[in-house]
Amino acid sequence: MDPHYRALFNDQIDDARYQWYQQELEQRLDCEFEFRLAETPLFLTAEFRQLAIESATAIVEQLSDPQRIARMREAIPERWNTPGMDALPNFAQVDFAVVEENGSLVPKLIELQGFPSLTSFQVIQRDVWVDTLHQMEGFEGDWSPWFSGYDRDSFLELARRTICGEHDPAEVILMDIDPPAQKTAPDFHATKLLFGVDAVDPLHLVKRGRQLFRQNGTPVRRIYNRVVFDELLKKNLELPFDYREELDVEWAPHPNWYWVWSKYSLPFLDHPSVPRSTFVSDLDRIPEDFEQRYVLKPLFSFAGGGVNVEPTRPDLDAIPAAERHAWCIQEKIEYEPALKSPDGGVKAEMRMMFLRPDDEAKPILSQNLVRLSRGKMLGVDFNKQYTWVGSSVALFPERA
Repeated sequence: MDPHYRALFNDQIDDARYQWYQQELEQRLDCEFEFRLAETPLFLTAEFRQLAIESATAIVEQLSDPQRIARMREAIPERWNTPGMDALPNFAQVDFAVVEENGSLVPKLIELQGFPSLTSFQVIQRDVWVDTLHQMEGFEGDWSPWFSGYDRDSFLELARRTICGEHDPAEVILMDIDPPAQKTAPDFHATKLLFGVDAVDPLHLVKRGRQLFRQNGTPVRRIYNRVVFDELLKKNLELPFDYREELDVEWAPHPNWYWVWSKYSLPFLDHPSVPRSTFVSDLDRIPEDFEQRYVLKPLFSFAGGGVNVEPTRPDLDAIPAAERHAWCIQEKIEYEPALKSPDGGVKAEMRMMFLRPDDEAKPILSQNLVRLSRGKMLGVDFNKQYTWVGSSVALFPERA
């Protein structure tokens, strides 16, 4: 949203440079993309960046309160309650919409995840955008997507410690269901490229006593956990282990955080950047302005699945009593089309990404991810017919 760099970029970007950027990403990662790559990075002003940093840090501090965690642990289903949960997650995401408030652009919370995001892919995406920018005038020097004083080298060391712990990468797996079929597969390729960690389907693991092994006999000491439980439930897969078992394996992050730090956490937060949220099961009455000012969200879904941005009272009434605890209503957020493309405004969402190696006391705000949209929702599935939308990253001059 930095007007100086936005004008410079818009004057020089063309189809040839955009195609070069796309092809370079595909070549470096040796993969194709099922999600759309946006035509631009997001250029952050120092003011918005600082506000996003302060807001994300304050939210994570509230989430880290032991009393709040004790209440939020009620979200863990008994069927998936895994032993050995740590005090705080290894990965956490705080998603902000860019909105206009009192004449200024500010971040507003829309979602939380105690779960990994595209940690490795964002590094490669940043690298290719920097190389693309260096083809243009006015973009000399280095460009950073990192926070907390990190640069590329120090971030990679932080990410390595978080993903691998103290283990040989050969004994660490990135675990997801049918990895090649996942839309996040480019991140799996990047994880292999940067850290030497393979993506492995849990169905391909072998359990012997309390230990897990890959089919080639390599022991699994640590799991970089990418399994989304709603996909696991939907596919009704029979895994070679039970999440409730005591296993000799480290989790990064521990599976319980999928449930604990999630949209389920929203009603527990109190901060100016957090919109009002209420569990449907806790509603004593439906707000008079419900259909105009609220969205209806399932608490446990990813990529915008099940979110109703124009709910009606019958939609609310249709949720069975036994399921109302798994839904919330949230004050509607009006995204500001703050990114100026050559043919109009584009809405932006920025994910503030936290990493916590096992030997760190607190999650560390370290990098970001951006999604650009012209549709009613930000997920790439909802913007396929548009240009200047999709996956990107927020950048600022490294000297800043």
